[in-house]
Amino acid sequence: MTGTRRTTITVATTSTVLLLAALTGCSGDDTAAASTSHRPTTLTGKNARTAELPVPRGTGSRTDSDFNGDGAPDLVLDDLAHDGLGDDAGIGIVYGEKKHGLTPGVRQLLSPATYAAPTKGQIPAAFASEASCDLNADGFTDLVVSTDPPYDGQGQPPVPLQILFGSPGGIAGKGVKVAIPAKARLGNDWPDQPVCGDFDGDGKADLVVHASNGGLSFLPGPFTRSGAPRGTARLVPSSGNVPAGPAADVDGDGTDDVLVRAHGGAARSTVALGGPNGPATAGATYPAGTDVAFGRFGSAVLTADGIVLKTGRTLPVTGTALDTGDLDGDGRTDLIASGDGKIRLVAGGTRVVKGSPGGGRVIAVADYDGDGRDDLVVQRTSDAAPAKDSVLVLPGERTASLVAAKPRLTFSTSEFTAGLPSD
Repeated sequence: MTGTRRTTITVATTSTVLLLAALTGCSGDDTAAASTSHRPTTLTGKNARTAELPVPRGTGSRTDSDFNGDGAPDLVLDDLAHDGLGDDAGIGIVYGEKKHGLTPGVRQLLSPATYAAPTKGQIPAAFASEASCDLNADGFTDLVVSTDPPYDGQGQPPVPLQILFGSPGGIAGKGVKVAIPAKARLGNDWPDQPVCGDFDGDGKADLVVHASNGGLSFLPGPFTRSGAPRGTARLVPSSGNVPAGPAADVDGDGTDDVLVRAHGGAARSTVALGGPNGPATAGATYPAGTDVAFGRFGSAVLTADGIVLKTGRTLPVTGTALDTGDLDGDGRTDLIASGDGKIRLVAGGTRVVKGSPGGGRVIAVADYDGDGRDDLVVQRTSDAAPAKDSVLVLPGERTASLVAAKPRLTFSTSEFTAGLPSD
């Protein structure tokens, strides 16, 4: 997720801002996308349990992860259950409906064969979502994906990132490659790990991308339909190597900041503070951990010993990933820890909730039904053949447990690939 992996938090505000911010209004040069909607994939066969429905046409919104601009957040799914469809079947999107929630029948399969831009005539085999925000400022969320373009090992490798633009009918048209000017690149590392945010405070969505040790590529939005930043792209200093989303306004100055980790796994991390020139100022440093999250409680670092809060208190909760959201709608940020076989919740970022809503991988936290409480979306997989999984939407509740014991909605990602020809 990603993208849309976690909740974006503005610490200085009184409420939680859900997912990555769609920071711009309804203007821009998206005339092509406005006149083109995707053609839904027809799913047939015994695995096609839910009939596919057309994507409702929207007019643009500021809602996070709203690819068709109808005011309802949509869900991105990267790991699709499939057999015989190569290494990567593509990316699935389930579209939401205002005051109703996610509708599995309103879905879209973004396969690399159909949606990826080729490099030297070669369609990428890998196609994974990385981040989402309204990059061209037209009111429709766009999706940033990573690919595996061919590379001969000489000089700087090609940019593996592509943008899939949203439109009134959802994601439309082939992806375009993110254009990173030479002056904004450094070294021979792959320019990847994109993070969305308004890092210069102009109200437009920007991208921060890994350059190499000691540098980040800052790409100020809005972006053109050809994938180029309209602002002046530049290198900014970094004390780490891996920018990690989501962005958050950690210091409350009105610009987004980005966490930069020293490396993957358990690592120290530092916040790069946003400003007029992008995230160019080093902020607070955090101890080694597998993940860091921000909220009304300040900061939380997931370590081998538990969750270490800004106050120095350690909560007895372990895992490998932290997500945030307001599950009970009380205006405080809740923590969701996962990755060690079970999901654990921390109310208000300080009270460990007894028990667990089960196992699985947290893929989204957002208010899909518009009731003022975030929902927890979990994917559970099986190693059995044929490939199987289930996606559960657990509604947030104003109870001590924070989420409902039973899911409001359950479906399988195999519905995206059922009936498609195998390799």
